[in-house]
Amino acid sequence: MSVRHARVEDAAEMARVNVRSWRETYRGLMADHVLDDPDLPAARERFWTTMLSDARYRANRVAVAENDDGEVIGIAMAGPSQSSGSQWVTHLYMLYVVAAEHGTGAGAALLDAVVGPHDSAALWVADPNPRAQAFYRKHGFVADGTVNFEDGVREIRMVRVPSGGSAPAS
Repeated sequence: MSVRHARVEDAAEMARVNVRSWRETYRGLMADHVLDDPDLPAARERFWTTMLSDARYRANRVAVAENDDGEVIGIAMAGPSQSSGSQWVTHLYMLYVVAAEHGTGAGAALLDAVVGPHDSAALWVADPNPRAQAFYRKHGFVADGTVNFEDGVREIRMVRVPSGGSAPAS
């Protein structure tokens, strides 16, 4: 397995991983009509093409994980927080690894590729999603008590403050 910076020519494979991961992870949390929409793969490919080619998103760090056969098995994106007054340097917007590759180290490698080890960072994670929440706790993130609902999915915010810092109040 290897991790590298994503390129615009990766957009179709990134969309495939994105849609597959959503279907594997969010079935029962997200509406079936969203997950089963036949236009979802094309919409996600347009999303990734924009993220990788539009100058507005140049500050984002986007990476892909590939298996030994060169197949994209995971994706991640982080960048500056879009929230005004945010107390975090980095926001982890997305990290997905297809279920068949869970436990291979791909998720940790992707996280390291897009979020610096000493960056203060925040993310939103579906709740319940015990596997993902445990993964983020293992990597220094803690729930700060903030809850959000996005597209009918309950999310909790998790934050990571570098050593010596203190978690901000929500």
